Amino acid sequence: MERMKSVMNNNISYDIMKCLVASLEAKDIYTGGHSSRVASMTFDLCKKLDLPTYQISIIYIAAQLHDIGKIGIPDYILNKKDSLTKDEWDKIKSHPEIGYSILIRSNKLKKIAKLVLHHHERWDGKGYPHGLKEKQIPLGSRIIAICDTIDAMTSNRSYRNRFTFKESYDEIIRNRGTQFDPFLVESIGDLWAKWEKYLMGNSM
Repeated sequence: MERMKSVMNNNISYDIMKCLVASLEAKDIYTGGHSSRVASMTFDLCKKLDLPTYQISIIYIAAQLHDIGKIGIPDYILNKKDSLTKDEWDKIKSHPEIGYSILIRSNKLKKIAKLVLHHHERWDGKGYPHGLKEKQIPLGSRIIAICDTIDAMTSNRSYRNRFTFKESYDEIIRNRGTQFDPFLVESIGDLWAKWEKYLMGNSM
């Protein structure tokens, strides 16, 4: 009976997660499939790093929910085709904290909430919201940051067309040790070829 309850609770939690992601993607037409792609890439990199199964599951769920805070950002900002004003950009930058405030309400999601909060921090300390640097940033957040950036660059947005995969690759390499954890960038290795086929065939 207890095992059945556990399975049911896990299924319910997963369904809730999918509903949250779907509600975001219904709001922002340019993030359709983004969360799923980032989560898939995150899973690949976690496996490559040979992380424990439990840790992989936490990071994977956080990747699915990393942009959930954009639910609190006005539609006209998310879908704006022109350059953002400083005030609008500040609102966009608040989405990790909004996501954290949503997820932290559940005791079961506290670890996930922390990863979501810090997925826009930078290795050099110039990210947001708290300006953490290097290994002050949770490992899961560092992994999500790389995968999020790759998918964002290789997807069409309201304000620009998508990058080629080569342009995306060059940008990640260029920012190794500044924006991104250099060890993680080096660890991607042969995943680049897999991700190119996946992203360039499925991105919007």
